[in-house]
Amino acid sequence: MTDTNLRSSLLEVALSHAQKDAPSSNQIGTGIPGLSIVCGTAPGDLDCAVSRPLACLVLQGGKQVTMGTRTFVFGAGDTLLITADVPTVSQIIGASETEPYVSVVLELEPAVIAELSLQMHQQTPVSAPPVRVDPTETDVADAALRLMQLLDRPASRPVLQAQRIREFHYWLLAGKHGPEIRRLGWPDGHSQRVARTVAVLRADYAKPLRVEQLAAVAGMSPSSFHQHFRAVTSLSPLQFQKQMRLIEARRLMISEGLTASSAAFAVGYESASHFNREYGRLFGVPPARDAEMVRQRADDAMV
Repeated sequence: MTDTNLRSSLLEVALSHAQKDAPSSNQIGTGIPGLSIVCGTAPGDLDCAVSRPLACLVLQGGKQVTMGTRTFVFGAGDTLLITADVPTVSQIIGASETEPYVSVVLELEPAVIAELSLQMHQQTPVSAPPVRVDPTETDVADAALRLMQLLDRPASRPVLQAQRIREFHYWLLAGKHGPEIRRLGWPDGHSQRVARTVAVLRADYAKPLRVEQLAAVAGMSPSSFHQHFRAVTSLSPLQFQKQMRLIEARRLMISEGLTASSAAFAVGYESASHFNREYGRLFGVPPARDAEMVRQRADDAMV
């Protein structure tokens, strides 16, 4: 099957389930752990999150993802690969009612990667940026299609689901993405140690940052920790915490109706003006205006 035919088949399966579930958000769960479908019928609002390691196969439309100072624009036939827990700001930029944006997303499983890497006799992983975009490889698309086809065969899932998730990981490891993905499964490697500190930052983002404490969690010296944290995430611990705070503050304003100053103090800022400046740098508009724009678009969509 050609790449075009594979993508068409994947698109057909994904759309059938997206339309069947009629979700209130763009992200649609499938019942298979870690596997979801993203579908949007119009260019969307900013979506801010701390993304877990994943592979996103774009089947139709276009999207933009910003991580740190880098912005990636990609579309049908591309795969977005994220190999670390990193803050991202994403936005659907190519979608319509007749040709919606559609992608298939599978979270990567370190335990599966570790087992496969041993069986494949792969060498020590390499350091690489945590986000990259490349054309989808044929074997990866084929494995994704075989996994998606289980959605229409629920009786087969208990027998075949784990096997097909493993197969998807295998083809990622065997292809151009292998060197970057391998580090996720490297026993007690730098990625795993940094992941432990990211979990602490996610839970305690509003507290003052103590690099010494995070370094102890990682089992490294402060200087070594700082170096490896940046190598894995492309951000310093302070930059990571800052983006975590801003993403959470945006959620509090939009979802819970907090004012900009209340959200700033809730996520650990001591100065509202400092928060406003940093928010504007990340999202491009002042916080109060951003929240009002999102609410207005939501109201307009309900009319």
